[in-house]
Amino acid sequence: MEAFFELRIYKIFPGKMKEWLDLMEGTIIPFQVSKGMVIHGSFVDDDDDETYIWIRRFSSLKSKEKLYKDVYESEEWLNEMVDKVGELIDRNRTVVRNLKSTELSVMK
Repeated sequence: MEAFFELRIYKIFPGKMKEWLDLMEGTIIPFQVSKGMVIHGSFVDDDDDETYIWIRRFSSLKSKEKLYKDVYESEEWLNEMVDKVGELIDRNRTVVRNLKSTELSVMK
């Protein structure tokens, strides 16, 4: 598989969006970027105050597997972040899609 994007949609527990954004933008995104993740966007839904969306880019499926291992099996993730994430998002409602850019897409 060539380069692709990963679209992730989370349902944030009611009243927890500010806390979620503080965690994502203050801790999770900088941590993942430090491990080599390329994050193209972080979004909230104007019409739904419990929806958070973000987009990451991977150069290949093999790269995604390595970066997942580097992030999600790390001591920092396991000891400092995973429990906080579980308190703020409804993991059962998470949607993840791998997306391939079309020829005219500005995101490549």
